[in-house]
Amino acid sequence: MTIPSLPMLMLEPVVRAALLEDLGRAGDITTDAIVPATTKAETVLVARQPGIVAGLDLAATAFRLVDPAIKIEIERPDGTRLAPGDRIATIAGPARGMLTAERVALNFLGHLSGVASAAATLVEAVRGHKARICCTRKTMPGMRALQKYAVRVGGGSNHRFGLDDAVLIKDNHVAVAGGIGPAIRAAREGVGHLVKIEVEVDTLAQLDEAMAIGVDAVLLDNMTPEELTQAVRTIGGHAIAEASGRITPQTAPAIAASGVDLISAGWLTHSVSVLDIGLDWRS
Repeated sequence: MTIPSLPMLMLEPVVRAALLEDLGRAGDITTDAIVPATTKAETVLVARQPGIVAGLDLAATAFRLVDPAIKIEIERPDGTRLAPGDRIATIAGPARGMLTAERVALNFLGHLSGVASAAATLVEAVRGHKARICCTRKTMPGMRALQKYAVRVGGGSNHRFGLDDAVLIKDNHVAVAGGIGPAIRAAREGVGHLVKIEVEVDTLAQLDEAMAIGVDAVLLDNMTPEELTQAVRTIGGHAIAEASGRITPQTAPAIAASGVDLISAGWLTHSVSVLDIGLDWRS
């Protein structure tokens, strides 16, 4: 698998904002009072539980922004599968900077590694089927690009990044428009020819109506595996079939077996647990 990357121009403002939030008006008064400015140290980032590491560039950026003299040597890069006790990176330099940046670095690293690990779990659950696992727009404000990056690190795929890069007609759009047909027609008239149109359907009858008009993709929401199998037959390869709702590592295999192209899960970004990674002191 090719591991994606994020440009530093995207990373640094997010990390800088997190550090400013933590440092407040007076800086790290605890560390500054206890640790002499001349003290040097070496620490290691260590996995406490199994998973997939993601977010090392953000962690490294946190240390470097606090003190450019801090050196980071990454031993297990993003996308590496971790076992408890695995050493991820060695960090050496001024002790003050390490202690000041530690929490921000670990917050990014633990959260994004948790997202990548969750995505990898779902990807493994549907192995052998054509369905790809993808995330949604249910992301933490200000963290969308980072969380979607972590999903890709875990082997998943990205859905649209925002409201501006694809049309997704949801149930409330349908209600306002007066039905599936009017909503699709209005969307087609209102966007450019390069914009994809997807519509959410809850029933097979709604699917029939959508396919009669024609769309690029159909979001099959909260359907049973049996209904999904029938939906895939109805779509017949004329649109992308995406399943959502009640997606877990336990339910995903049966959903994938229906033949859908995509399985989307919002919890990959809005409610995953952090992966426990610690910073251990060596000197």
